[in-house]
Amino acid sequence: MAYIDIQTAAFAIGASLSAEVALGEKTLAGIVVPNAWNGNMLSFQATPDDVNFYEMYTSLGVELTVAVSAGQFIAMDPTLWRGVTGIKVRSGLLGATVNQTAACALQLITRTIY
Repeated sequence: MAYIDIQTAAFAIGASLSAEVALGEKTLAGIVVPNAWNGNMLSFQATPDDVNFYEMYTSLGVELTVAVSAGQFIAMDPTLWRGVTGIKVRSGLLGATVNQTAACALQLITRTIY
């Protein structure tokens, strides 16, 4: 049985990196992008210990990125987030960030998998 939660990845005005979102024992299953979103890519920082954050890469050694548009629901592969206890979401890529022109938030859909 899976239990769904919605958490918020908040961005301040002029910021490209969200506040930390604690996942605990849940995995990321989807992202809801608000209509006021600036930018077309997301990337991530992840922590396995709730202290140290690292840039998130795939097993192929490339930055984990997601193409997005305002007003979308993006389905995520929950298996990518196992072992991750918290994330920060970046607007843009590591080398090409996009600052938000207004305070906004992504909705992160998380789920417990038994």
